[in-house]
Amino acid sequence: MALWVDKYRPKTLEQLNYHGELSERLAALASSEDFPHLLVYGPSGAGKKTRVVATLKELYGPGVNKIKVDARVFQTSSSRKLEFNIVSSNYHLEITPSEMGNNDRLIIQELLKEVAQTQQVNLSAKQKFKVVVINEADSLTRDAQAALRRTMEKYSPNLRLILLANSTSNIIAPIKSRTLLFRVGAPAIDDVTSILLSIAKKERVTVPQELAHKIATESKRNLRKAILMLEAVYSQNETLTETTLIPPPDWEVVINSIADDIIQEHTAARILKIRAKLYQLLSHCIPAQVVLKTLLFKILPRLDTELKPEVVHWAAFYEHRLHQGSKVIFHLEAFVVKVMRIMETYLMGMDFD
Repeated sequence: MALWVDKYRPKTLEQLNYHGELSERLAALASSEDFPHLLVYGPSGAGKKTRVVATLKELYGPGVNKIKVDARVFQTSSSRKLEFNIVSSNYHLEITPSEMGNNDRLIIQELLKEVAQTQQVNLSAKQKFKVVVINEADSLTRDAQAALRRTMEKYSPNLRLILLANSTSNIIAPIKSRTLLFRVGAPAIDDVTSILLSIAKKERVTVPQELAHKIATESKRNLRKAILMLEAVYSQNETLTETTLIPPPDWEVVINSIADDIIQEHTAARILKIRAKLYQLLSHCIPAQVVLKTLLFKILPRLDTELKPEVVHWAAFYEHRLHQGSKVIFHLEAFVVKVMRIMETYLMGMDFD
């Protein structure tokens, strides 16, 4: 059985029942003869990917839903082989080059050049170009973005790029100037609430409006998270009422316990205990950036005011290191040790008389 978040994902722009003006603009672009490169940005769970897939369906028809996953092998200059997964249909490709770390430039250069030099397979297709969807575009290295810029200039007749990002702050100006920017904001609380109630009605589940509103609020308007929370609450309770407890995700519970460990004790034994929990999170595919950001927000309310600016500074420092390095555990653990050191130094300098 499919999760509700996949089962009720809108398939067309008409089915998206919030940000209607965005859907109208995308539909107009898809029907025009000059479809541009797009940069679609906004917070997680706002529906960026769903809108892009619906736009591709407007461009090419239902054929874009017939997808396959291929594993490609790329070879670096040092003869190291990299395996990279590509999701594709006859009309488009979907890639996440940032998964390759500092080798993302190689993926961009080799793959996009290959796609751009290949003519559209289906000669009866509405459009003669192929589309490449690049996830996590704001996590690409500067070298990869520079290669992307050159590709956009050289192969635009046969290729269109759709970049997905949470923010445009890490994307270089030449790429932003060559794309049409679409901001997909988080849906309003009332929009999330109505979508949750609509899904519950289709599943024949009675959900009080107050509970749906509470889930929408606690999800921080992340629609994907809200739907997952609703399904989790339903699976754990026979009857849903206004006072039904909403359990936090398991990974947030683990991060909260790491924050407790950091505050309570600053020893090598405690660091080893935290390391095991960090490995547990990473092995369950929780992104390192999410772990670091959530851990920071769990720690900050428990710190003295004087320490907060320094801890935020080091969180930003190690978040940058996560993008530069290849072993994320090193930088997560370094942040934990740095926070312990800051707290220990502060406590040693306090006057207890």
